[in-house]
Amino acid sequence: MNTIKIPPGIKVFNKIADFRQWRRSLLLEQKSLGYVPTMGALHQGHLALVTAAKKNCDHVALTIFVNPAQFAPTEDLATYPRTLQSDLNSLAGLGEGVASAVLLPQIEEMYPSGIDLDVSKQKGTFVEVLGLSKQLEGKTRPNFFRGVSTVVSKFLNIVQPDHVYFGQKDIQQCFVIRNMISDLHFPTKMHICPTVRDEHGLALSSRNAYLTSAQKKHALALSKSLEHMKSMYQSGILDAPILLQKGIEIIQETQEQVKQEGLDWEMKLDYISINSAKDLSEVKGKIDKREGCVISMAVFVGKTRLIDNICLDVELNE
Repeated sequence: MNTIKIPPGIKVFNKIADFRQWRRSLLLEQKSLGYVPTMGALHQGHLALVTAAKKNCDHVALTIFVNPAQFAPTEDLATYPRTLQSDLNSLAGLGEGVASAVLLPQIEEMYPSGIDLDVSKQKGTFVEVLGLSKQLEGKTRPNFFRGVSTVVSKFLNIVQPDHVYFGQKDIQQCFVIRNMISDLHFPTKMHICPTVRDEHGLALSSRNAYLTSAQKKHALALSKSLEHMKSMYQSGILDAPILLQKGIEIIQETQEQVKQEGLDWEMKLDYISINSAKDLSEVKGKIDKREGCVISMAVFVGKTRLIDNICLDVELNE
């Protein structure tokens, strides 16, 4: 922490006990607390969540923690962007009193039994939300939501917020956490905020830092594909296979462009899917407009895996 300059007005905690002492002082003052969980490398999407939290709450706290439990041994834990000074400066840039506190816990405190990236070697307590964790992202990353659910349940217990804020970009994560909060009776209200995009339409993500300018340009195929399927749906086309076929075609057209430009990387569609907004079950026939749907996809742009989605006729917040 010696090399990090902490902006005035923001409390930074390394120990859970110290953070809890501050949290207790808010309770005694009867002040409400909003919470934004992050892995750092903050961008405008994160800052929008902080701003939304401040509108509802007296104070806003963030956690910055690159959670090893949600990375597979083959994934980018070691190279995941870590930009703490920039993160703190960005929070300070929101204005005085917007972000009140940041907790930077140590791995040893979060996982007292240690945390091996190989699930078969892990020890300790873990949380899994059955029925929502194995489809979509869970097919490619089978233990990802186990790691997410575990760390978020720990943080909800540590932070004890009145309100918690997540971004729609990680829509399956939102469904998983919303069910976990309900099932485990956390006294916290969850808010799902709209995906924040750059001026061209690319969904903001910390992993966008990996992209070259050419990759960013071609990555727009994700939002273009989703928007095209949305307009088809709104024109009355409710047949899921027809929508998916068009979405796939747009990704394939971009794959061809990348090849024709002779670039030294390629685009690869991981999945594209239409799922029920009720339980994320796959819709294989006609979409029920009364139930709504989630259209989501994951695409590798070079080595970087990007996700995006749109929700149609879905009320994400109660």
